[in-house]
Amino acid sequence: MAQLGTRLLKLEIDGAERSAEVSNARITTGAADSDFLTFAQAAAGGSRQYALAFTAAQDLVADTLWDLIWTGAGTEVTGTFIPYGNEVPSATQPHYDFIAVVTEPDGDLLGGEANVSTTARMTVECVWQLTAKPTKVIAV
Repeated sequence: MAQLGTRLLKLEIDGAERSAEVSNARITTGAADSDFLTFAQAAAGGSRQYALAFTAAQDLVADTLWDLIWTGAGTEVTGTFIPYGNEVPSATQPHYDFIAVVTEPDGDLLGGEANVSTTARMTVECVWQLTAKPTKVIAV
């Protein structure tokens, strides 16, 4: 069994690896808000919505994840969540593909608190809604 470690996860957004920019990444799930729930959805336990929740360093240069948040709000991006950090997905170490809608965070977008540490970074915390449940990929 290959249990998940806390140092291997990789995150790709639109084909670019973002692991060096992200300190926290999760796929979350919850009950979907819906004004119309079918009997089939109710029998299956209700509809679900999925999101990519992450903490990223504020790096204002072009082509960074922060720049995508600043300039790309409302656009859709493709992503791959790679829990084991492996290059090629397999049955024992799958990848998860998704499509997310880029949104600005509720709260801090630019700036933050002072810190005496020379390695501390200002961050931004985002939650991007996914268009569907991520797809499990076991082979390319």
